[in-house]
Amino acid sequence: MSPCQQCGACCASYRVDFSVHELDEQGGRVPSGLAVEVNDTLCRMRGTDHARPRCAALTGTIGQKVACGIYEWRPNPCHELEAGSDACGRARARHGLLALPLPH
Repeated sequence: MSPCQQCGACCASYRVDFSVHELDEQGGRVPSGLAVEVNDTLCRMRGTDHARPRCAALTGTIGQKVACGIYEWRPNPCHELEAGSDACGRARARHGLLALPLPH
């Protein structure tokens, strides 16, 4: 099991903005029902703009066992975050989890 499947901290720490062209109704793959409009060119994953962010596609318990309900269709910012990166470490710290080893 990947460390991300036990963690989920990034999915409950950051706002996730992405191009409207990634939405399924625009020819992309991200389910439109899980996004909110920001402006004409950007949208945001539902739940990630709350005071205590948590992506609407995330299931499970942070730090124990989690899953992304749209893993195959998640937006580009989700593809870009690497396990063990600085952003990963900051997200894990927010949830009281130890940092992962740096990626190779």
